[in-house]
Amino acid sequence: MLENFWFNVNYGIKHVLDPNGYDHVLFLMVLAVPYIFKDWKRVLILVSMFTLGHTLSLVLAAYGVVTINGKLVEFLIPVTILIAAVYNIFTAGKKERKGLGVLFATTLFFGLIHGFGFAREFKMFAGQSENKLELLIEFALGIEIAQVIIVFVVLFLGFLMQTVFRFSRRDWVMVLSSIVVGLVIPMILESDLLKH
Repeated sequence: MLENFWFNVNYGIKHVLDPNGYDHVLFLMVLAVPYIFKDWKRVLILVSMFTLGHTLSLVLAAYGVVTINGKLVEFLIPVTILIAAVYNIFTAGKKERKGLGVLFATTLFFGLIHGFGFAREFKMFAGQSENKLELLIEFALGIEIAQVIIVFVVLFLGFLMQTVFRFSRRDWVMVLSSIVVGLVIPMILESDLLKH
């Protein structure tokens, strides 16, 4: 029982930290980069909204409620990352981010899209499992753990850049978000949806 639990949690962690599927990491980078350590509660809520959206789409897919076009999702995932990165670039240096509700809702929606991107693989992983819900919760826990690790690393790098290397907060947000933009544009252009 406990062995299964850890296997499923570990599977969730590996899903996020998979070097071949680094889109998840890129999204978390642009989600966390505008914040500093004292904002940890807000960042944790944002990360949890993303996990909730991701899990919700897996539930919908695992129980056959929704079927989504894989090529469309593959295209939309980097688009969501691009939107978040561009938003950071245009709001970098602003004192307080307005519309938190909009930010949380958008993060939840992006989580839904990212979850649909993993739905087919998850259905194969769940197979004929008797208790898909338990599996989903354990997997979601693994996702949440991995996301908290990534967010901590991004916040720590931000702390280093701003204290040791004297980057302004605005410049740090602009630089990291611009790097992410440079990484996701080729992902969008190479998506199967645009090739046909």
